[in-house]
Amino acid sequence: MAQPVCRARDDGAVQMHQSAQRIAGRVGTVPAACGSVRVVCVDGPAGSGKTTLADRLAGALGPAPVPVVHMDDLYEGWEQDLAELGSRVRAWLLDAWAAGLPGRHLRYDWAAGRYSAWVSVPADPVIILEGCASASARIRERASLVVWVEAPLAVRTERGLARDGEAMAPDWRRWQRREAAHFAADATRAAADVVVDGRTGRIEAD
Repeated sequence: MAQPVCRARDDGAVQMHQSAQRIAGRVGTVPAACGSVRVVCVDGPAGSGKTTLADRLAGALGPAPVPVVHMDDLYEGWEQDLAELGSRVRAWLLDAWAAGLPGRHLRYDWAAGRYSAWVSVPADPVIILEGCASASARIRERASLVVWVEAPLAVRTERGLARDGEAMAPDWRRWQRREAAHFAADATRAAADVVVDGRTGRIEAD
């Protein structure tokens, strides 16, 4: 009885890999919009599958995986103002890359509840920004490609609590309300070049 479930999971992983390959091919056809850097934003609600897709995409853009900057490292904890994040990303990373210089950002230590260290990110030919609000309006002005990943709320919540533990349920609910309000105000999904189903790995309209 377990075999169909395993096959479905395997099929989703294969499809996500194939979608990453297709998106990687598209990245090669779009112009740089941040100096000589092609910035690829992988946005969508928490638990939708953004990190999985970003990691697959980083490998597909090889031969060496391209850098992935995770917004989780930039947030100032659970109370992060997502609308404000765009200004921080521009100041720490995008403005430097546009000038051909390495960017750098503070990395947040979730266990300690504070920023802990500076991280340098060179102005490589392609860089992936992954996470909620990674494609907000102030960031996507400098992006070559915006990818939106989505999944039903129940699926996202189950994934998140499986990762973080049931004790984090109140934080997850507050974050889900905050991200929903941000995405509605920012119209992020409507601005996406590619939409991916985070359950099946399929690109919309496939």
